[in-house]
Amino acid sequence: MRFAAIADIHGNAAALEAVLADIAAQGIATSDIVNLGDCLSGPLEAGKTADILVPLGLLTVRGNHDRYLIEHAAGDMHEWEADAFRQLTPQHLDWLRSLPFDAVFRDVAYLCHARPQDDDTYWLDQVTPEGNVVLRDRQEIEAWAEGIEQPLILCGHTHLPRAARLADGRLIVNPGSVGCPAYDDDAPVYHKVEAGSPLASYAILEQTPFGWSVSFRLVPYDHMTQSQLAARNRRPTWAAGLATGRLD
Repeated sequence: MRFAAIADIHGNAAALEAVLADIAAQGIATSDIVNLGDCLSGPLEAGKTADILVPLGLLTVRGNHDRYLIEHAAGDMHEWEADAFRQLTPQHLDWLRSLPFDAVFRDVAYLCHARPQDDDTYWLDQVTPEGNVVLRDRQEIEAWAEGIEQPLILCGHTHLPRAARLADGRLIVNPGSVGCPAYDDDAPVYHKVEAGSPLASYAILEQTPFGWSVSFRLVPYDHMTQSQLAARNRRPTWAAGLATGRLD
């Protein structure tokens, strides 16, 4: 079995188009793509991104930012959601409402956005009191995977490509972010998450006689056009991250 995992598109239609083209070039069918959520929020092209995603019918789980778009009142939204909400149609919002919290892909992969039972907590990474993002303690990672029977576990949320093997051989994989390579947050303390490059990230998973193989692919696209769009929309942090993958 061979399939692709995408996550954290965040309304970056140009990055999504580049990733979908690269997946097709690898010989992977659209029906063999899973989407780990956070599809539309951000100051870019939420409506266009939804117009691409909805007809594809990908197995998609709901991210925390997807949830914010349908749970928060328009006047109470964070800027990421407010920027996107203005571009969305009732049909786009109905699609977001239809997304499940988690799912299983062909009996081999468990899918969630962040971690089981919580769409807003980093699974493989944690933030230190000093604001550094580091690999989470193994025991905590293992505890949150308890009860999941599938050999492969897929999550997103941190925007950082990473894989962690559990003691029993199960593998947790974060494919990185398609459309948002760097951001900052003030919870639990201020911290920056930086992929280090502006390339669009996704992963290919392949079953082998020795277990699951993971190939992280970083795809070039016209990222500066998206950076300039963020700047025109008065989102300088987004503009910086899209330009370089850093928040210098």
